[in-house]
Formats: sequence, structure tokens, C-alpha cells
Amino acid sequence: MSLFQNILIIAVLIAGAGFLSLTEIALAGARKVKLKILAESGDERAQKVLDLQQNSADFFAASQIGLNAVAILGGILGEGAFRPYFFEFVSRFYVGPWAETISFALSFTLVTSLFILFADLMPKRMAMIAPEKIAVAVINPIQVFIVICKPLAWFINAVANLLFRLFKVNTTREDNITFDDISAVMDAGAQAGVLQKQEHHFIENVFELEERNVPSSMTPRENVVFFTLKEPEESIRQKLAEYPYSKFLVCNETIDQVIGYVDAKDILVRILNNQKINQLNESTIRTVLSIPDTLTLSELLDRFRSSKEKFAVVFNEYALVVGVITLSDIMITVMGDWVTPMDEEQQIIKRDNNSWLIDGSTPIEDMKHALEIDEMPDEENYETLAGFMMYQLRKIPKPADTVIFGGYKFEVVDVDHFKIDQLLVTRLLERPELPTSEENPSS
Repeated sequence: MSLFQNILIIAVLIAGAGFLSLTEIALAGARKVKLKILAESGDERAQKVLDLQQNSADFFAASQIGLNAVAILGGILGEGAFRPYFFEFVSRFYVGPWAETISFALSFTLVTSLFILFADLMPKRMAMIAPEKIAVAVINPIQVFIVICKPLAWFINAVANLLFRLFKVNTTREDNITFDDISAVMDAGAQAGVLQKQEHHFIENVFELEERNVPSSMTPRENVVFFTLKEPEESIRQKLAEYPYSKFLVCNETIDQVIGYVDAKDILVRILNNQKINQLNESTIRTVLSIPDTLTLSELLDRFRSSKEKFAVVFNEYALVVGVITLSDIMITVMGDWVTPMDEEQQIIKRDNNSWLIDGSTPIEDMKHALEIDEMPDEENYETLAGFMMYQLRKIPKPADTVIFGGYKFEVVDVDHFKIDQLLVTRLLERPELPTSEENPSS
């Protein structure tokens, strides 16, 4: 054959190998979620791709048969086609025993380079750009190719399956989507600009509902405003005016003797009807939803949904009230400042780029978001920033006590009756890996 004919045959072989390489990567990399969307929109080819991914043994066997056959044939033809011309070229500069070897090496290098570039590298990179689009486009011709290679592919698959069973290799493809997978997709969407920063934050918070416990979002015991059965009318009016809450606990004498709760709207109706408001009875007191402090926020949402309630009192293992929580508290956890009342005192105040004033009762998850910290040490042992300080210091903190962790210095600024009111958090230039603590010498 002439040089032109050899070049033409090699070009056809390279095109065929390139098509198989393109198809192999596209069908393997096509994402099921996108393919299902295309299939549901009426594209039958997308469903064929899904079916092929489900039973891919015949395709990969046929693909490897084609790729190896083309590569071997291309090598044989290419070496025979180009070696004489390279030998003639080499002979102009060198005549000796190594001339044939040099010609063979140059011919082999040329053919191999052409196959690597046009039959392997470029097709695979193209397939990675839009795998679903390419997979749908090539599915019909590749199914014809699979039918042609079916007999030999069946034999190869039989041998492969026998070896897999012999070595107990599981060949079932796992398509389970984990939280890490979803998180990675969200991060990629945020980096690409598909998700705005605030939207990304909302979605992360929704998934955190499964991990965050009720105490991280509740109103703690010391901040709970409640009425007693014998509460004077003037006291009730004063609390209604001072605390703009929609619901108030009703207790017998102490907060741990919970009877139920009253809705501020019901008391307002009594005031408008000129009725006494200090006579709390069955008509005004409602049954309160009681929950343990070990529930996650996701579990509490299910309780709210099943009970049709939006208000719950939280008990610990000793049957003591540790706080109250509402549906709005959960929404604030998800939405953050977007639903937080403007007049509510902020728990995290950014002083400058490297320092923050943070309330001791701030949930750890909120602080991690503000400071961009991925993980705190032994998080299961505390819920708030104050709990973190107590856990690290192993004592009731006093002003000027500090803990250094993750490149931040946590310093106690104000303590009120053993309660950490406020901390100053400062970003350090050097970021230590392990937490260290420094105690006030006066303590």
C-alpha cells in the first residue's frame, strides 16, 4: 500500500479508538441525577444510558475489545508504513547496524504519540467536560457495537465474573448519596456562583438540624419568663409589657412545677373584655409539649408537626426544666439574622477583622460559622461557648481566663454569678493546633 493509504487507515483507526475512549469516559462519568431529569423530560436515550450503567459489563468488555484490537492493528500497520521512510531519512545521516533500530524507534514513537494524543487524551478530556450530553449522543451507535462484540464479550465477562467470585470481589455499584456528597455539591455550587453565600449558609443550617441538640437553640432556664397560679394581676401586666413573648409558662410555685402555658393573645382578650387576668384556669392554660434535652432539632420538628404545637418545655434527666423552645427558635437557627428581631441583642459582635465579642450562651455551631472553624475539640461534651471554656479550663472560669485553640484566643471578659456573660475572641497570627489554657493568677 502507498503511504497515503496507510495514513488513511491509521487515521480511521485513531478515530475509532478515540470514539471508544470518548464513549467509555462519558458513559462512566454521566451522573444519574442529570440523566434521570433528561429521561423524565422525555429523552429515551437518557433512559438507555441509565440502563447501560446498571448493566455495564457488556459495554466495558466490548469497549476493551475494540480499543485493544485497534491499538494492536494500528501499531502493526504504523510500524510497517513509516519505518521504511524513517530508515531512508536516517540513512542520510547515519549508515550502520543501528539504522534499523533507530527507524523502528522513530516509527513506534510517532504512531504511539498519535494514538495517545488523538485516541486517548483528547477524547477523554472532552468527555469529562459534558459527560451526560455526550453519553446521550453516542448511546445508539455504541449499542450496535455492543451487539457486534456480544459473543466475544460474553466469553470475556464469564472469565472475569469467575475470577471476581473466586477472589470474592463485589462488583455492585454503590450509588448511595451521603451528606458529604451533598455538601461537596453545595460547595462547588457556591464557588461557581450558582448558590449565593447566604443560600449556601441556609442549606448547611438545615442539614445541621440533624446534629444540633435542643439546648443549642432553646431559651435557657434563667431567661424563661413564667407565671404562677397565684401571680398578682399587676405582676402579670408588668411581665406582658416588659417581655414581648407570645407564650408564657404557667407553674405552680417554682419553674420546675410546670402546669402548662398561656398564650398572650388569650390574656389580651380577657383584658379587652374587662375580665380579671390573674385567675388562670383551664380556659386559659393550655397543655404544654414536654421534651427531653437529648432531642435533636430535627426530631423536635417532627414532634411539633405531629402535635400541632409550636412551643415546648425542655426537661433534663432529673426532671428539671432547663429551658423552653419554640418553632421560631428553630427558624432562627436556620435563617440566622434574616428572621432575628432587630431589637434583640446580638450574641456575636464583630469588632474588627480579627476580634469578636461573643455571648457565653452562644451555641457552638453559630460560633463556628462566625469564626470559620471546622471542628471544636470534644464537641459532644458542651453546647455553648461557655461550656467550651468550662470544659477546657476544668473549672468555673473567671475574668481574664483564656483558652487558645485553632488560631484564636478565647478570653473571659465578664462573669455574673458563675455565668460567663461575654468573651473576647481574638484571631492570632500563629495558629496552634492543640487547645491550651491560661488561668487568671488571681483565681
